[in-house]
Amino acid sequence: MTTNNNSTLSEKMSQVVVRGMQEKKAFDIVVMDLRKIKNAIADFFVLCSGSSDTQLDAIVDSVDQEVYKTFKESPWHSEGKTNKEWMLLDYANVVVHVFRKDKREFYALENLWGDAHISHIDE
Repeated sequence: MTTNNNSTLSEKMSQVVVRGMQEKKAFDIVVMDLRKIKNAIADFFVLCSGSSDTQLDAIVDSVDQEVYKTFKESPWHSEGKTNKEWMLLDYANVVVHVFRKDKREFYALENLWGDAHISHIDE
């Protein structure tokens, strides 16, 4: 279980991630707070959608830059840069999911973590 300090840090990081997404006009931004879910793999999932390969790349790069600029952290794992359908940046306590719209509907992560506190961010 995370300590209060780590929990606060991950909450701040999720906000920075949202800012990076907004910089590149991501849409359907959702922050899922998983801190009260037993055995959750992270404190937060932050999801968004993009409409093209170019936009997905731009969103991921923007998030990466914003997190590094603020916290001096790089993701310890990333996936999906090649196929550009579902790109993932894993910062341990905050996991970023950038989807092409049709793939997001298919995987429906919001439904898988139905017990999470879900915040929809206005564009």
